[in-house]
Amino acid sequence: MKRIRLGVNIDHVATVRNARGELYPSPLRAAILAQKNGADSITIHLREDRRHINELDLKKIINKLKIPLNLEIAATKEMLRIASRSKPPFICIVPEKRKEITTEGGLNLNYNRNFLRIFIKKLKKNKSRISLFIEPSLKDLEKAKILDADCVEIHTGKFCNLVNKKKNYKNELKKIHRVVQIGNKLGLEVHAGHGLTYTSAKILSKIKGIQEFNIGHFLVGESIFEGMPSTIKKFKRILKL
Repeated sequence: MKRIRLGVNIDHVATVRNARGELYPSPLRAAILAQKNGADSITIHLREDRRHINELDLKKIINKLKIPLNLEIAATKEMLRIASRSKPPFICIVPEKRKEITTEGGLNLNYNRNFLRIFIKKLKKNKSRISLFIEPSLKDLEKAKILDADCVEIHTGKFCNLVNKKKNYKNELKKIHRVVQIGNKLGLEVHAGHGLTYTSAKILSKIKGIQEFNIGHFLVGESIFEGMPSTIKKFKRILKL
């Protein structure tokens, strides 16, 4: 059985920095610290409105990092240019709305599908591993395979919200489990991300076939109280259970 990888999303270190327009706290410092303490990759979302990570962060991090950088981007011509220039080893294509607080759901793979196919093809020329951020849907899974994605990342937000509110999450868990099973059969790597906490990550880690967890907001929040090394190590222990 493959070891479950932990991707640490450091976007919200940049959120704190940008709240005051200062040069600190440094996303690069956070990335290096996460790397030192067991992160398998670093995730950053370069949004169109640059509300947290910016191009300078991307340049600094990709030049200094020894573990893979996972760049989250929307499927736009601007982001294609940036990703083609920076050539990150991992790319996750995500939906994006200007007014949303955070990513609200998976990609609509029915919209502008031909553009998305060409977008993926161009990114793969740079040897980047391409992931699509999707709902736990078998139809979306099949479309991701047709689009020649290497991986899918399941949007776990609904599941995590149910866990956080102590509501019945069994149906959502079954959906995720089914997508993981079929995804593996289709030859897709299956990842999980969005809204994950210690509790929800522990539940999902018991599903065989999820190869990577990408965790950010909760991890950065807990790091305020426990420190980033301690928080990362706790998640690493949970994913090994």
